[in-house]
Amino acid sequence: MAKRLIPSFNRILVEKIIPPSKTNSGILLPEKTPKLNSGKVVAVGPGARDRDGKLIPVNLKEGDTVLLPEYGGTEVKLGEKEYHLYRDDDILGTLHD
Repeated sequence: MAKRLIPSFNRILVEKIIPPSKTNSGILLPEKTPKLNSGKVVAVGPGARDRDGKLIPVNLKEGDTVLLPEYGGTEVKLGEKEYHLYRDDDILGTLHD
């Protein structure tokens, strides 16, 4: 049975991008290579409300590639996959090609 998680308020569900452990030509990369802590947005909550009750929408959309903080977020496991829940404010930025 497939499960779908829809985040509450201004939370964002992110699947972390794991860098490859070897190059296309087969050279193994050491574990200590600097890596960018990034992820792909899988689901986005509707947003938070301000003091007047107006909805403040989330800045991101599904499919965006984002820069994540080194620590934080809540780990969520759905089936075999691992995801992380972050607040909209915790996301450091978006990555573009």
